[in-house]
Amino acid sequence: MLFALLVAPAFAQPGVEQQKIAYLIASVGALHDASFIRNGAAYDAARAAEHMRLKLRFAGDRVKTAEDFITYCATRSSMSGTRYTIRFHDGRVVDSATFLRGKLAEYEAAAGHGRH
Repeated sequence: MLFALLVAPAFAQPGVEQQKIAYLIASVGALHDASFIRNGAAYDAARAAEHMRLKLRFAGDRVKTAEDFITYCATRSSMSGTRYTIRFHDGRVVDSATFLRGKLAEYEAAAGHGRH
């Protein structure tokens, strides 16, 4: 019984992290008035979200947390090393990692899941 209590939080964590990652991807997909700049080309929100899903599949076991997702799948091109940016309709350009970390902080605050 004690073993089950000690092990349960470890098994629960991946589900929480997967929810956070899904939220981050959905946040990107919902930005219909923004362009996502990847390797110098602009993409719409749906294509950007799909690209992140693809990179997540390829990342495999390297991505254990939402922070891992941001680092390995949503920050820069794995081929060129160029950082991803988001250009909003008002002309602001934000680094994708900055945007996603802000969204992650919002999610964790709303859900009561602080980073440990």
